[in-house]
Amino acid sequence: MSKAEYIFNKINKTLEWFIIIIFALLVLDVLFQVISRYLLGTSFTWTEEFARFSLIWMTIIGAAYLNAKKEHLSMDFLYQKLSIKNKRKASIIIEIFIFLFALIIMVIGGFNLVYTTLHLNQLSGTLRIPLGYVYAILPLSGILIMYFSIYHISNFYSNKNIV
Repeated sequence: MSKAEYIFNKINKTLEWFIIIIFALLVLDVLFQVISRYLLGTSFTWTEEFARFSLIWMTIIGAAYLNAKKEHLSMDFLYQKLSIKNKRKASIIIEIFIFLFALIIMVIGGFNLVYTTLHLNQLSGTLRIPLGYVYAILPLSGILIMYFSIYHISNFYSNKNIV
């Protein structure tokens, strides 16, 4: 196993555990909300906001994880009709577009969003945490997606069997 593969696998394993932990916290949070509402007769407002933020983080990190595994949603009817050589070219072009999207929208736009919300001292409604911390998952996930795109492109060039 090469060093690049080792790092790739380590990042993926870390993302798996991170997503599992966020999901477990989300389930516990919603369970606590249901129990407190029906058994204790009181409702805690912070549980809804925590669930929303957890879902945001889980979804955006999940997108990076699926990009690494190449299991994101795609329509590949035309792609399957291509020759091996053209599939490789199309795959590289797709990865370049994914890289550019992650760079422009997620990293640059995400850093701008984080900076703006932190600079304006915007706090979440109930938990009173800076929204920039919540939005920080966007550029982080974008950086991961960019890394995975570079990794996939390098595999297209180094291993002729990968399509």
